[in-house]
Amino acid sequence: MLSHSSDLYNTGTKKVSAATTSGATRETIRAAINAAADRIEPKTIAWRRDFHQHPELGNHETRTAKIIADHLRALGLEVQEGVGKTGVVGILKGDKPGPVIGLRADMDALPIVERTPVPFASTVKSSFGGQEVGVMHACGHDSHMAIMMSVAEVLSGMKSSLKGTVKFIFQPSEEGPPPGEEGGAPLMIKEGVLENPKVDVVFGLHINSATEVGKIKYRSEGAMAASDWFTIKVHGKGSHGSQPWAGIDPVVVSAQIIEGLQTIISRQTELTKDAAVISVCVINGGVRSNIIPEEVGMTGTIRTLDTGMQRSIHERMYRTVTRIAESAGATAELSIDNKTLITYNDPALVKKMLPSLQATAGEDNVLWMDAVTGSEDFSFFGAKVPSFFFFLGGMKKGQDPHTAFPHHTADFYIDESGFKLGVKTFCNLVFDYADQVHS
Repeated sequence: MLSHSSDLYNTGTKKVSAATTSGATRETIRAAINAAADRIEPKTIAWRRDFHQHPELGNHETRTAKIIADHLRALGLEVQEGVGKTGVVGILKGDKPGPVIGLRADMDALPIVERTPVPFASTVKSSFGGQEVGVMHACGHDSHMAIMMSVAEVLSGMKSSLKGTVKFIFQPSEEGPPPGEEGGAPLMIKEGVLENPKVDVVFGLHINSATEVGKIKYRSEGAMAASDWFTIKVHGKGSHGSQPWAGIDPVVVSAQIIEGLQTIISRQTELTKDAAVISVCVINGGVRSNIIPEEVGMTGTIRTLDTGMQRSIHERMYRTVTRIAESAGATAELSIDNKTLITYNDPALVKKMLPSLQATAGEDNVLWMDAVTGSEDFSFFGAKVPSFFFFLGGMKKGQDPHTAFPHHTADFYIDESGFKLGVKTFCNLVFDYADQVHS
């Protein structure tokens, strides 16, 4: 573990003097942000590597939270701990009046055994769902935290020029809380993270392993899908494997249901309007090769980018599951749990802040993206206040995106040279948004 007395935890970023920033032009402030991001880059990378080597699952990010809280407190921020179980909130008040801007970073890791050949690879073990698992930052949340800790340090050094207040939201359990627990963005919102002071707008980023370093991808309106998780239980009648006619085989019925669910997407959903996905990811049934079981269970996920399509797919799933089962003399139960909403980027906010992204990364490096069927519980912030969520490049320059290891896999890899752009982008969004609403 890194010592809190080490240089990593000292607020070593040079403060921008009042003489430099008092009445400074936007170009002067942008130059100051660039210089500060350059200086803090080694610390950004060190923080990320430390978090990567010591990952923690959702609602258990205690070590992670302490490092973040200690850093924010050392910067002189007002710090709230234990928000949404293990979340941390830091409040930086600028010297000038202005809006309250939320910046969000997620904290949790995934139950995956790491396979990346880096010296700071995780060897952590934990339990998940009653099983011993490896733990790995296989989605980039370690990068997000390190970037936002750096943003907090840079902006605290520019406090005299800062209009309004920045609320740094370090959110646990983005991947979903453990079964039977609350967590993530919904719990933080429930506990008042968007109040006292009331947040006017929230920005978030996600590093992407298949987007080249130096580039930013964005989309207005629906950017990421709603995620619904479903469970199906098929009840048949057990029999000897040699006499299927003496029972009602729930395994065969389950196979027919799986095929039927796919026709909802391929034949009943208007895919030219928006993408949609139904995936059965787990199936359990039976204990022996010559015994037809009485019951089979399945779980999976639904991804939609349109609320009308979401409702229609749910209705069609209920009909498909129950009637296929009935046709075989079996019964089936379907339950659907809404996990995340559609990640919706407020169009007016996107239009207003696009020039900030372009000025930071270069116009040619800010790219419109297709909608993503992955999901994000940042969506819950967007349901409460205008929000903008974008993607930051984390793939080494010149690499073929098709060869990049995907998120949520044991080989997931991020090029750390992209972090600096994330720091600059967040800082510039804060200043540019405040300038536009309080010019």
